Amino acid sequence: MLYYLFKYLREEFGLSGAGLFQYITFRAAVAVVLSLVITLVFGKRLIRFLQRKQIGETIRDLGLQGEETKRGTPTMGGLIIIAGIIIPTLLFARITNVYIVMMLLSTVWLGLIGFLDDYIKVFRKNKEGLAGRFKILGQVGLGIIIGFTMYYNQHVVTTREIREGQPVLYNDAEKLASEPYTRVDENGNVHTYVQVQAAVTTVPFTKNHELSYAKIASIFGEKAVGWLTPTIYILFVILVITAISNGVNITDGIDGLATGTSAIAGLAFGVFAYVSGNYIFASYLNIMHIPNLGELSIFIGAFVGACIGFLWYNSYPAQVFMGDTGSLALGGIIASLAIIIRKELLIPIICGIFIVENLSVMIQVSYFKYTKKKYGEGRRIFKMSPLHHHYQKLGYHESKIVTRFWIIGIMLVVLSIVSLKVQ
Repeated sequence: MLYYLFKYLREEFGLSGAGLFQYITFRAAVAVVLSLVITLVFGKRLIRFLQRKQIGETIRDLGLQGEETKRGTPTMGGLIIIAGIIIPTLLFARITNVYIVMMLLSTVWLGLIGFLDDYIKVFRKNKEGLAGRFKILGQVGLGIIIGFTMYYNQHVVTTREIREGQPVLYNDAEKLASEPYTRVDENGNVHTYVQVQAAVTTVPFTKNHELSYAKIASIFGEKAVGWLTPTIYILFVILVITAISNGVNITDGIDGLATGTSAIAGLAFGVFAYVSGNYIFASYLNIMHIPNLGELSIFIGAFVGACIGFLWYNSYPAQVFMGDTGSLALGGIIASLAIIIRKELLIPIICGIFIVENLSVMIQVSYFKYTKKKYGEGRRIFKMSPLHHHYQKLGYHESKIVTRFWIIGIMLVVLSIVSLKVQ
């Protein structure tokens, strides 16, 4: 909202300094600062409120060291993170931008589902919380909305260069979204471009870095491309959102783990959003240029700031837990960012921690059921799942586990950013 106010003041009255708000870097920096202020200042007040209302975490007896000390710790602290994301975004971003709208929707949508889960656990005294099928239904619903918007919205486009008189189109499933326009590079060469409405993603570490979902659909025959391309794309979006939101939810098992790894992943997506949304950087790095994507940097700045601010209270020993209110929202945000920035294929790297945590549960449960059926007695691969509990059972202190997971997360993020240049 402030973006539009200062734009009006600059255009109508020539207000000195109002022009700063046209710069994405300035607005992103201010969003980080404000989100930190919100989470640090108002977070403390919310914690006191939760303590007064006795909104505490119910701890299951897992036989883990130090779990009794966590009993009664205020939960539903994800409200702090959500406030730290939404308020700066509404103030400093162009809220008519389709990518900003999708990210605000993702935050509120899964945040609300997580809030219902926490509410049932805390106030209804039901340890199971919201039934799993309703969580999945909510995640699938968000996936359908994001998938349909990314595929059909006319403002969701990428830039293609016209070569030999024709733009590069893979087939009829892709549509031209603009008239040809020209740009001059640093060497004075003139290039002609068009904007294309297409379901494409980035293939990391390759020279031909674009992969069209229409090409995947064409494997089943050209006649199937028209209806199969959006089907494949939307189903994949649903899979990503469901997997990553559940992965973050599972990772949120010890103090600061999910918060810190989410902030680290957010930094990577912030870099990708800025360079992909900037024609000069995208051209230099030979990566996909996505018009208007740079605006997403403001949202990501608020996201990272909110995670870091919340970490002040969530680091060991935690004064507050985010609950499903926070973990489902963070997972939905990270998954939606990957899809919007067209970095779905980098998810195994950027979100490696969340995926491994998720897989550890799936492997443990599957192996237990298999061995119980075969031998009459269930056996385990890990001492306990998710993976961070396995290391706790081995005697590692949770702060050491969290720090080492952060280090691995940083290494994975660095590797993902390297993909910008290694082609």
